[in-house]
Amino acid sequence: MRVAAVAAAVMVAFTVAQAQDKPAAQPAPPPSWKQGMNPEQDKSTLHPFAIEMTGKAAKDLPIDKLKVPPGFKVEVWAQGLPGARSLARGEKGTVFVGTRQLKDVYAVIERGGKREVKTVLKGLDSPNGVVFSKGTLYVAERHRITRYDGIENQLDNPGEGKVVIDGLDPDKQPGHFWKFLAMGPDGKLYYNVGAPGNIVMPSYFQATISRVDPRTGITETYVQGVRNSVGFDWHPKTKELWFGNHARDWLSDDLPNDTLHRVSRKGMNFGYPFCHQGDTPDPQFGKHRSCTEFDRPALKLGAHVAPIGMRFYTGKMFPAEYQNNIFVALRGSWNRTVKQGYNVTRIIVDGKGGAKMEPFLTGFLVDEKADPPMWGRPADVMVMRDGSLLVSDDHNGIIYRVSYGGK
Repeated sequence: MRVAAVAAAVMVAFTVAQAQDKPAAQPAPPPSWKQGMNPEQDKSTLHPFAIEMTGKAAKDLPIDKLKVPPGFKVEVWAQGLPGARSLARGEKGTVFVGTRQLKDVYAVIERGGKREVKTVLKGLDSPNGVVFSKGTLYVAERHRITRYDGIENQLDNPGEGKVVIDGLDPDKQPGHFWKFLAMGPDGKLYYNVGAPGNIVMPSYFQATISRVDPRTGITETYVQGVRNSVGFDWHPKTKELWFGNHARDWLSDDLPNDTLHRVSRKGMNFGYPFCHQGDTPDPQFGKHRSCTEFDRPALKLGAHVAPIGMRFYTGKMFPAEYQNNIFVALRGSWNRTVKQGYNVTRIIVDGKGGAKMEPFLTGFLVDEKADPPMWGRPADVMVMRDGSLLVSDDHNGIIYRVSYGGK
């Protein structure tokens, strides 16, 4: 009995010692969007705005507040697409729509003179990026790119996709994991991998735009120092890649600007996390670096305006001066006391790579100091065959059409 008692006492002492040696539980890290706050910002009430997860009907929205330039018209083209983000057009006229916060890919088809919305893919992991090429729909999830061959002929049963490339998010990064997807003039798929937080040191494959050959699966980094681009396109004449970029949060209301960039060569580096907007060193990572090391933006778009989907205008419906202009969806600021953005902006590109901007589709922003300040948020733009412009609104699950009828 005495031996048993001693053994029990030793076991208790050992258990207590183990408990004392065990480190105290660490508090959960802040959400990704709070990372990078300074102590004075800890009590800030600024926050991202959630979408309407089930969407909203157009009849319940102030559509009449939307404004376009004289001669243009804006109308609801399709509704009932919760979380509608990236747009892609099939060869037979199907419009495919990706989502970020949801797990679905939609298709909008014409049937009996009416548009019908179908959910064609379900259960995916943030299928934000969609692109259609030569009969195939490519879908970019957070961790992979998949192809669906001949999907327009089998919308009711597209089958299992074929993986083009996997392993794009090996660590389940907490921030900027969703991907935009576009087919380049070289036949390769271009996609972004954002920074894993607001202001952090990324790994070699993060904060980049990369490309993959869909035939071989071989991938390569195209440009670096890109905090988060979820919209890019190629100039119709020069074939140069242009992209929008989200700058860091929690620096100030007015700094840094989100930016538009022109890629004149592979291997360019646009500065993240060391330098923002081409001329503003980061307080932490930029202490011993110079902004002159990095490539500058083509245009500053405004602080926290959140440029996402963008396309060069190549249609014939709009006046001639719109040819080869960029339309970019500015989803709008949250990390700013007085909100801005929340519109589709026209960017006029000159022959020297310079650019200037002006509002094109406005009216989503209602009260720049309210919480929330808007009733809708542009997410992507796409030129249709007839030259009209589609604009997705992921906040409400609606697609608008902008057309031109002359003065």
